[in-house]
Amino acid sequence: MLAGFLFIVIQPIHPPENLSSVTTDTWAIVHYLTIVMALFGLFGIAGVYARQVKETGWLGLAGFLMLSLFWITTTAFTFAEAFILPLLSTDAPKFVEGYLGIFSGVASEVNLGALPVAAPLAGGLYILGGLLFGIATLRAGILPRWAAGLLAFASVSTLASSLLPHPLDRILAVPMGIALAWLGYALWSNWPEKASTPLPGRGDVQLRQSRAE
Repeated sequence: MLAGFLFIVIQPIHPPENLSSVTTDTWAIVHYLTIVMALFGLFGIAGVYARQVKETGWLGLAGFLMLSLFWITTTAFTFAEAFILPLLSTDAPKFVEGYLGIFSGVASEVNLGALPVAAPLAGGLYILGGLLFGIATLRAGILPRWAAGLLAFASVSTLASSLLPHPLDRILAVPMGIALAWLGYALWSNWPEKASTPLPGRGDVQLRQSRAE
């Protein structure tokens, strides 16, 4: 719930990704909140997965691992933005500008090593992991299916970011925030173990299992 709420709140207050922003109080606050968001997201996804681990199968496992890696990568990148870039803003401004350009789409004038590759990989984990985890949660039928569907949709909708100028593309994070908060609330409020209407095909499997018992 907290990860989803912070995911939404951070977007409109995020300062521009430029050299003059990294030493401001707003920059520090936003990135501290982002680290908290990522940690809550990591533990929250683990809780959601644990609630339906048997029902989601390998699809849920794959989505869970990808989303977990995304949150871990987000924590690492944000830690650098919060605590390292402000210290380098005077002595190595070109590096700072290049680092910020990874996310704003501006080419770097210095060699950043593997960082420009790691960021898109994290984005891929977000998209594919959210899609798989959303589908697995939808099929499991334990947590609200609308929330699961929104999670899958929000992940894929990130692909439309290329059609929107930065930072306007931040609006695409809002559906994901809503989905995370929704799933978190359902988990916290002890959503019934099974949805009232099973998905096609699952009822037969459950009937066979009950007969076998």
